[in-house]
Amino acid sequence: MKSKQKSINILSHLNKQNTKKIPKLAIGDTVNLKVKIKEGNRVRLQAYEGTIIAQRKAGVSTTITVRKTFQGVGVERVFPVYSPQITEIQVLRHAFVRRSKLYYLRNRRGKAARLRMRLNG
Repeated sequence: MKSKQKSINILSHLNKQNTKKIPKLAIGDTVNLKVKIKEGNRVRLQAYEGTIIAQRKAGVSTTITVRKTFQGVGVERVFPVYSPQITEIQVLRHAFVRRSKLYYLRNRRGKAARLRMRLNG
């Protein structure tokens, strides 16, 4: 029993130690992520802008699923929020949603995929 308690203490200590400051993220927010991309021997920053359609909260392992439409094709990527590959997270817009997962946006195109703006930030 003591070893289990000790491992929980170590994990909670690592969670506190490794967390970096990120803005408050919510489902439906439009975000702009700066992601490090390694090409050969150089590293560059790539911007990825899209809507958060899902979030999995798990301390340091927290992930968000960001969806954008590129040339008429929907593209979704799952980003670990506390990853060192993500240098910046910028929230552009907040949307008013009544769901915890916005998977229904996968079936919508154009104006039908728009979300209502949330007025109180």
